[in-house]
Amino acid sequence: MMSETTTPRKAGDGEIDLLNLLRRMVIAIGSMFKAIGQAILFLIVFVLRRWLVFGLCLIAGIGLSYIAKISSDPLYYSNMVLRSNRIPNADLISYINQLHTYCIEDNKSALADALSLDTNLVKDINDIKSHWIIDLGYDSIPDLVDYKNKHDVLDTINVRMNDRINVRIKISSYKNLPLIRDGLISFINKDSLFKQLNRIRLQQDQELLTALNIDILQLDSLRKVKYFEETRAKLPKDGGQMVFLQEPRTQLVYEDKYPLYDKKQLLEADITLYRDVVTIISDFSVSLKRKNGLVHYAIIIVPVVFILTLIITLLIVYRGKVKEVFNKY
Repeated sequence: MMSETTTPRKAGDGEIDLLNLLRRMVIAIGSMFKAIGQAILFLIVFVLRRWLVFGLCLIAGIGLSYIAKISSDPLYYSNMVLRSNRIPNADLISYINQLHTYCIEDNKSALADALSLDTNLVKDINDIKSHWIIDLGYDSIPDLVDYKNKHDVLDTINVRMNDRINVRIKISSYKNLPLIRDGLISFINKDSLFKQLNRIRLQQDQELLTALNIDILQLDSLRKVKYFEETRAKLPKDGGQMVFLQEPRTQLVYEDKYPLYDKKQLLEADITLYRDVVTIISDFSVSLKRKNGLVHYAIIIVPVVFILTLIITLLIVYRGKVKEVFNKY
């Protein structure tokens, strides 16, 4: 029970009026959006009234972009998809990305030595980097490449594919692309640990293939003639004697042979098609379109030139008010 001397507090005694606070927040947000809208409308009218100045600004931005294009080396992107036959994808990606480190450090001699190429052939290489391929929906179909390495490894629906990786190369000339491809494959195949693991895989496949061939021969249906003859010999010749036999079930063996044939074909394909450490699923494609063309530079240069022109024009037009504010403060 409340004491008789206790009196109820009013909102003005320190308690927060949530409704009044919410109302003030709504008014402040509305005023902010109103000010932003007025500023945008003012800038649009300001630019339209001085369309000649900003038109020349646009032309200047495009011109600077063109100068940047012709003064820089061309850059082309090309992608290759590799199948790892024995090495985990994480280890293979980490191994290939050693080349990425050489490119970042601009260590052309180390890059040429790794790819077993002449130094003049690797001078056009800007970068080599491997990436995970993402399977959206977990349907074993490659959907996209994680170029930015932002995939969530805890995602169980969109997963990294474990049977292939993507290798992207950035080059300034694609004429030596086949030689670079061969050098990259040689760089992977010459790793001693990778070679040993791949040799063990092929040896195990060959042993299993030999065992499967023996099992298939043992399941030859003509060998079942012996079974039928032995079963017939156990039956009584005289009708006065009854013999109970617990004999095996007689059946054709084709259903037993087909799964073995499937395994045999898979092993033969694995030994024949995938003998190396990696196999090229999709080779480097030659793209004739530059990645650092006019649009690449215009996206950056034109907005920068426009903003600088806008700021300078505002300062010139309202230089009196700017001077007044500067003297006041």
